[in-house]
Amino acid sequence: MTLRVAILGGYGNFGGYVARALAPDPNIELVICGRNADKAQAFAEGLSSANPGIGAVVDIRDPEEALRAIAPGLVIHTVGPFQQQDYRVAEAALRCGAHYCDLADARAFVCGICSLDAAAQAAEVAVIAGASSVPCLTGAYLDEAAKVMTIEEADYGISAAQQTNRGLGTASAILSYVGKPFTMLRDGAMRRVWGWQGLHSHAYPELGRRWFGYCDIPDLDLFPQRYPSLTSMRFAAGHEIASLHFGTWLLSWGVRWGLLPRLDRWAPALLRASFLFDPLGSDRSGFHMFIRGRGKDGEPVERRHWIIARTGHGPNIPCMPAILIARKLAAGEAIDAGARPCLDLITLDEYLAALDGLDITAIDE
Repeated sequence: MTLRVAILGGYGNFGGYVARALAPDPNIELVICGRNADKAQAFAEGLSSANPGIGAVVDIRDPEEALRAIAPGLVIHTVGPFQQQDYRVAEAALRCGAHYCDLADARAFVCGICSLDAAAQAAEVAVIAGASSVPCLTGAYLDEAAKVMTIEEADYGISAAQQTNRGLGTASAILSYVGKPFTMLRDGAMRRVWGWQGLHSHAYPELGRRWFGYCDIPDLDLFPQRYPSLTSMRFAAGHEIASLHFGTWLLSWGVRWGLLPRLDRWAPALLRASFLFDPLGSDRSGFHMFIRGRGKDGEPVERRHWIIARTGHGPNIPCMPAILIARKLAAGEAIDAGARPCLDLITLDEYLAALDGLDITAIDE
């Protein structure tokens, strides 16, 4: 029996990656969902699918009736940004008796998904928020480290390729907190920082020096509870092109000082402007994670990890948890009912193995 998977935003940026990865699975039947019926159907027909896919119209503002007509076994929600969304899609999915996961990276959205736990358990479905790089991949790295060390510090980030698919949802999500305050665990206490500030750089294997600024993600609330020995953490992201990164950094000061409004209101224009820098960049992106603490003998230990993605394959990485969840369910593997962030579902080995066949390399030091 095949698993019917409805991908909301299925012909969009991340939704397209998820759909193409799941299409060859003989145990999966895809329904490509969006607001435009013709685009959804055309995308579905263009997939190299083991089972014929179909297109459907689903509006995330009022999705329940459309989802009931589709009758999915799993709903994958890829339509960002999630910073301003509520849980109506997840609630509609569980009321239809479908499992649910999303690619959300919004801190409050992912951390608050547990509010649906009782309803999800009553419906006997899994409701998983944040099935993406954060907190799934980052948590998997820390879980592996925790087997051999007491974790005290975690310093990590993502450097995007300039020549890659960039959607308005992702741009809006990042711009919503540029120059805005949020808290981050620093030196044993939750301290206020500002989005895209905390300017720093790292020299990457192959990629050279990349610049970073603070970003607001679910990990900042989840990990201090998950790893009680943690005293400091820092997550940051950055543009490949230094001048573009510094330009965003300057804008962050305008927002912080009250000279500019929230930048996500200008997201379409700023996204279009970013494409002008593409000839100066490459199709190579990177991820780093430095974990420090003490080994079983009490001596200082540091683990350094890198992921280098080439030929524009970087966007596959945040899509992988949703892809793996769908494959697990399609193979008949049970996932416990309830609502929770995407932790304890995918091991680091599973995550990295799923990247095989892509132009992506994981490096450990």
